[in-house]
Amino acid sequence: MLGAARIGIYPGTFDPITLGHLDIIRRGAKLVDQLIIGVTTNLSKNPMFTPEERMAMVTREVTAQGIENVSVVGFNALLMRFAERQGASVIVRGLRAVADFEYEYQMAGMNQQLNDQIETVFLMADVSLQPIASKLVKEIALFGGEVGDFVTPAVREDVVARVALMGQLGDY
Repeated sequence: MLGAARIGIYPGTFDPITLGHLDIIRRGAKLVDQLIIGVTTNLSKNPMFTPEERMAMVTREVTAQGIENVSVVGFNALLMRFAERQGASVIVRGLRAVADFEYEYQMAGMNQQLNDQIETVFLMADVSLQPIASKLVKEIALFGGEVGDFVTPAVREDVVARVALMGQLGDY
């Protein structure tokens, strides 16, 4: 008898999606039957791209990776409610550093209080990708720096085009 499909959620703003995110997606997809990338709104992160643009970007990048058991869904709700609606039993989170662990540990504890049937699984980012953060990619790009080592070529083009619209910052 076959059991129910194991569904995982990898939530984030993905503004923009980085090589670190793609590493966690590739590895997280191996742990579940279906991995749902939950693209959420977090206005406190000063998004560069709209939710629709981020969803399209994530979809394009996952498709380019050839990962077939991944789908992209936008949400603007409490993570555990979103996970319940999707039928998820696992939340996948990536960790880069100790600061990430402290925050994620607290979040996992709170999420467990909300629904103890959904487990949080932490994946350590590949050592070569640990310094990468969307926030830093945006900052580097806005000040005229090269971001090609942190994102795919297509995402780099998206970021460069957006900076051209927004205007570059800095004196140099």
